[in-house]
Amino acid sequence: MHGTPHIVSDVMTHTVAAIGRKANFKEIVQLMEQWKVSALPVLEGEGRVIGVVSEADLLPKEEFRDSDPDRHTQLRRLSDLAKAGAVTAEDLMTAPAVTVQANATLAQAARTMAHAKVKRLPVVDDMGLLEGVVSRGDLLKVFLRGDEDIAEEVRREVVSYLFRAPSAPVRVQVQDGVVTLTGRVRDTSLVPVAARLVRSVEGVVDVEFELTGPSGQQER
Repeated sequence: MHGTPHIVSDVMTHTVAAIGRKANFKEIVQLMEQWKVSALPVLEGEGRVIGVVSEADLLPKEEFRDSDPDRHTQLRRLSDLAKAGAVTAEDLMTAPAVTVQANATLAQAARTMAHAKVKRLPVVDDMGLLEGVVSRGDLLKVFLRGDEDIAEEVRREVVSYLFRAPSAPVRVQVQDGVVTLTGRVRDTSLVPVAARLVRSVEGVVDVEFELTGPSGQQER
């Protein structure tokens, strides 16, 4: 396989709004509104990421603004109550920050986001210095890839390797990101392998098979 998966640096935003640890509450809200973002990395020194302030970190101030939580709520939500009284980034931020490096694959970044349940990841270098930000929307850009571009990669990187000597050519069609392979193959045991490899091609939504073996039995 010669295809090279896209990496975070291919899709990330390089111009990023960030704050220092002493940034105040209103400054943070104003910057989020100005940049239309839901989270801001917190930096110190030459740009090392030490945390992230998100909308979720800010909301407790409004939630508890006019309430007097009972003892059970106080014990259960100590962290949120502390943030409700915080006024600077260093007290509001979630730390350490969940980050990703620019050479990570989009799949790796997506898994990190899903595991951490965040919408945006600061992109850092080996020293932890901020290089950019990647969002869920950035990771989904691969699904804007054209159908014919996907089909050409599947033909080149999957079909030509797995089905080199079929009884009849294996045809590749792509419609709205769904790949369909049609034809006759000598070794039907390769079909599950082909499914895995086709799904790994960026932009593929799903894969379907209309393949038959030497006996004419269809494989799906």
